[in-house]
Amino acid sequence: MKKVSLAILVSLSAVAGAAYAQDGGVTMSTDPAKAADVEQRAQDLQSRQQTMESAPAAPMQHHKASPRHHKKSAKADASSS
Repeated sequence: MKKVSLAILVSLSAVAGAAYAQDGGVTMSTDPAKAADVEQRAQDLQSRQQTMESAPAAPMQHHKASPRHHKKSAKADASSS
């Protein structure tokens, strides 16, 4: 039951977030400077996407866990001497 409640809560939060993001809506501007700024940003994003697609993916690096060193108990020390 807790998993279902959590899933519903997450879903409602996502829907509320999407609704909040849309409150700004689409605005129209006739200012040529704003239009040029938007076009420049769009070109920058497009070139960045093309660069990411053409660049080879970097291999993932895996690190080995260091071995654990356990201290010998006092009994083991006494019996080995």
